[in-house]
Amino acid sequence: MRIVGVIDIGKTNAKVAAVDLDRFEEIAVRKTANGVVQGDPYPHFDVDRLWAFVLDSLKALHAEHRLQAISITTHGATAVVLDQAGGLALPVLDYEFGGPDTLSEAYGRVRPPFAETGSARLPVGLNVGAQLFWQQQTFPDAFARVATILTYAQYWTFRLTGVRVNELTSLGCHTDLWNPTAGTFSTLVESQGWRHLFAPVRKADDIVGALLPELCAATGIPAGTPVYCGIHDSNASLLPHLLTRKAPFSVVSTGTWVVMLAVGAAKVTLDEHRDTLINVNALGDPVPSARFMGGRAFALLLGDNPTSASFEDEEAVVAAEHMILPSLPEGSGPFPSAKARWTLDEEMLTPAGKVAAVSFHLALMTATCLDLIGARGDIVVEGPFAANAAYLRMLQAATGRPVLADSHNVTGTSLGAASLVDGRHVRTGVQVFTGPVPESFVRYAENWRSLTKSHVQQGNGGQQG
Repeated sequence: MRIVGVIDIGKTNAKVAAVDLDRFEEIAVRKTANGVVQGDPYPHFDVDRLWAFVLDSLKALHAEHRLQAISITTHGATAVVLDQAGGLALPVLDYEFGGPDTLSEAYGRVRPPFAETGSARLPVGLNVGAQLFWQQQTFPDAFARVATILTYAQYWTFRLTGVRVNELTSLGCHTDLWNPTAGTFSTLVESQGWRHLFAPVRKADDIVGALLPELCAATGIPAGTPVYCGIHDSNASLLPHLLTRKAPFSVVSTGTWVVMLAVGAAKVTLDEHRDTLINVNALGDPVPSARFMGGRAFALLLGDNPTSASFEDEEAVVAAEHMILPSLPEGSGPFPSAKARWTLDEEMLTPAGKVAAVSFHLALMTATCLDLIGARGDIVVEGPFAANAAYLRMLQAATGRPVLADSHNVTGTSLGAASLVDGRHVRTGVQVFTGPVPESFVRYAENWRSLTKSHVQQGNGGQQG
């Protein structure tokens, strides 16, 4: 297999890419926004629109590049409930919808402890178990028609092949559904009577089946083209590094969420109240992880088309000690109860200065998360923040460890998903960040940490950060 079509569905955007495995790079990409339908019975993902986009994109990319296999990667925190015929028993719930919180107390009585699942209790629908519990309690008649529960990437595998499966990395990402140590479903699945609804669990790199004949006819892709099981997006970003780098190291996958995964981490006690968790990687191994909505914070603070910051802009922000303290948006990350505030009036900043200050904030949030999960060794940054010098510089200042930017592509998720097909040609575009890191930046990071502890005391009722 040389050319792989990758379906890559993120929370904010979706894309279909053609990946050349020999060159290990994307050679063509089609993108669309991933919107949420604000309708009955609750906000949900427009999977029909996405499906039309996927088929159109596969047809166009195959006409240009002759796709020989298909792989899938998607965001987590999403499950799909199907009826016997394969249709949706209920719409695919948007995990940022607050409905599951209305049953939070009842769910808290049935969910497994953090020690069993490595999955912290998260707000809204960020725990898939909470979604399913809320759907079952709120729509009992519709839920009674559920024949199969699928993880999100494997829903698209099902649409492509007609085969219903689940997958380890998607089950093992803060769902409450999986015991990563035992490698089995959690006690929640058994106690709620869901076990028989879950399709068989397969590995991310398994071939699930061939593209359905009617889809071959619609796209021009040859009959028999294999479709691979698929993978959770954070683990897709991790996989090329897992295949090419020796532990210990950590990968910082940036996008709507900034997700940190520590391979070969020091043994630490994870704090379930600060959005640390255990993920399961593509090899089936537990990986200490942490997350915060860094990409969302960047967009909220700076808008869609921010200017760039020069090193001189960065130095001016450091000299003024202009900082934003956590946390935006609230409700997740290492400071979930703290309210964001600026140390100085943000109107004093130039547009470029604000970009620098926000980039520093995101780097310091990242460093905090890495500390919480016992990360050691090199820090590999992939995704949009890999091109942000202010972020990379402050991350190195805060951690004192080598920071490497994976400039191979804008996002590593598509390449990681493609490497499920054949990992022999995997390589990364990692380059060591070599920009200056003045001592003043180190002091800025230390001051931010000090102020953050005080800030967390104020925001969390005295709880130390």
